[in-house]
Amino acid sequence: MKKMMIFFLIAGLFLAPMTGFAASPWTQEDNYNDRMSGKLRFGVINTLFGWTDIFFEPIKGARKCESCDSVWTGIGKGFTDAVVNEVGGALQLLTFPLVFDIPLPDDGVQFATCCGCGSSK
Repeated sequence: MKKMMIFFLIAGLFLAPMTGFAASPWTQEDNYNDRMSGKLRFGVINTLFGWTDIFFEPIKGARKCESCDSVWTGIGKGFTDAVVNEVGGALQLLTFPLVFDIPLPDDGVQFATCCGCGSSK
């Protein structure tokens, strides 16, 4: 089980830049202490609230935002993002003293109901 987890972690680190995941917001901090606390906060938020993408992504799909073009696409994206955010948040939380990045889709949990696309729906 440990070997499998290490394999997925390493594969995720190498494949993440190829899949369009952006760097986590805490990586922009200036010093080690700020990055470490930012990574801890990011991990806690994504671990506790990663499941909320199940609801936010279909809303984005209904508004035809950039990441989803329909409610059904939003439901599928919401379920996959929820799992990735939960697992990725837990990994961020467990590895917060080591300030390497584990990027999450759409910068992790976002509490806005739209992606800023200017939709008025």
